[in-house]
This record gives sequence, C-alpha cells and structure tokens, in this order.
Amino acid sequence: MVLKLGLPKGSLQESTFNIFKKAGFNITGSSRSYYPSVDDPELSVTLVRAQEMARYVAEGIFDAGLTGFDWMTDSGEKVTVVDKLVYGKVGLRPVRWVLAVPEDSNIKTVKDLQGKRISTELVNTTKNYLKKHGVTADVEFSWGATEAKPPYLADAIVELTETGSSLKANKLRIVETLLESTTVMIANDKALKDKWKAQKLNNVMLLLKGALNAEEKVGLKLNVEKKNINAVMKILPALKRPTVSYLLGEKDRWMAIEVIIDEKTVRELVPRLKAKGAKDIIEYPLNKVIY
Repeated sequence: MVLKLGLPKGSLQESTFNIFKKAGFNITGSSRSYYPSVDDPELSVTLVRAQEMARYVAEGIFDAGLTGFDWMTDSGEKVTVVDKLVYGKVGLRPVRWVLAVPEDSNIKTVKDLQGKRISTELVNTTKNYLKKHGVTADVEFSWGATEAKPPYLADAIVELTETGSSLKANKLRIVETLLESTTVMIANDKALKDKWKAQKLNNVMLLLKGALNAEEKVGLKLNVEKKNINAVMKILPALKRPTVSYLLGEKDRWMAIEVIIDEKTVRELVPRLKAKGAKDIIEYPLNKVIY
C-alpha cells in the first residue's frame, strides 16, 4: 500500500524538505517538478500550493497533506487536523495574519474599516472577521504584492507576517492580528479510517515531530570530578534528569554526564560549567528527539 501525501510548493517547500530529511526521508527532484521521489516505497509525494491542499485532501486525491492552518480554515473544506508542526520559511515560530494600514492612516481599529477597501489573499477569513465585528467593507483578493497596495489601491491589507520587518519596510502599521497559524498535517476521514494508512501517517508524524523537537536543541557531554558533581548539577538544565555514569577505572573520582539542552543556553552555560570544574565538554547536534 501507499500513503498519498501532499507537500506545499512555494515558500514552505525548502524548509519542509529539510525537516523530512532530518526525519529520515530523502525527497529529491528538480525545482520545477511537482512529483519528486522519496526513498520510502510506502509514500507517494506530490507538490501543490498550500492554498489548494485542503481541497485535494478533502476530495481524496491525497490521503493527507501539509498546509497552513490559515489556508485550511479559509478553504472551508472538511478535513481533520492530525497534528501541528511549528515551522515556517524563516524559523520555528507561528506566523500571523495581521490587519495593516499606512503609518499615517486614521484607521485605528477594525471598526474604522466601515466602507473601506481591503486587499488580501485570505479573503474568507477576513470577511468572517469583519462580520464578527459588525463591519461592512469591500474585501478584494490580492494576486500578490499586497504590501504595495495601500494607500492608492486599498485602504488596508490583511497580510501574513513572521517578523513584521517587511511591513515596516513598506511603512505599514499593524492594527490587529486576525489569526495565528502554524503548519498542520491534515487528512480525510477515509484515510484515517484505513488502519494501515492511519498507522503510516502516525509513524511519519512521529519522526517529523522528533526532527522539529531537535531543531533548537543539542546534546552535551562532560566529565566532572565527584567532589564537584553537586555544583555542576545545580546549574545544568536538561529535558529530564541528566544521565550520569562513572568513567572506566575512575569510579571513585570521575563521573560522566550527558544531557539534552536548548542550544541558545550553551554559550553562557559552558563557561559556567568550566568554572565549576567540568572537563572534556563536548557539544553535538541532534537529528531527532522523541518524547
């Protein structure tokens, strides 16, 4: 049997391929190919735009697919979220769809959009947001370059942002956040009711989440004299309790410690460990962390 999997083509493609590689799946193909190969005979991969993924999954063309929670919601299609995978084209954080206006605009809240023109790719979500706030406005689909539309082609935009830097560069001010989104794995009911496909999808997700868990973590090994062990342990963080063992032939004197920690803590932690008596400190990268 084969699990038919849709993967996002476009801005998420490179980061998606990288995560799959760390999870143990090598996906290869030209940049223009929509049908890359994968070194797992039980997987069939097709690339489509994230905006279209929910429709193809709902129609059964794909058993499952990776897309944004935003595009899934905006599509209105009946699919099931298997789990979320927090990553984007820039980093490991959720993205936001925000209402933005020119810096000198009089628009301060969503209520000020009454009778205004709004440009966005996320049309249905924007219309629902306006309806929720009792606002009537003209929502137009944007085919691209949305940030360039105000003030002449639109009074406001609803646009995707990860850092907000592009909006600032275009002299736009964020008014409100409409939606926070992450990448999600979605599937249709038929696939989820198939025992083999459901298990295969769960296995793939386990490895993908393990790869993501490892993205911002590293392993740390160090040796410590027994007399310094308490001082070192007090400042040593870990996902769980550190692994501690005795060095061969040094049971009464030296101990070895191994931990998994956040990579961002290493540069400040290592000098402190050294000062407390730690020796032979080794930092190493991780491919997967399975909780």
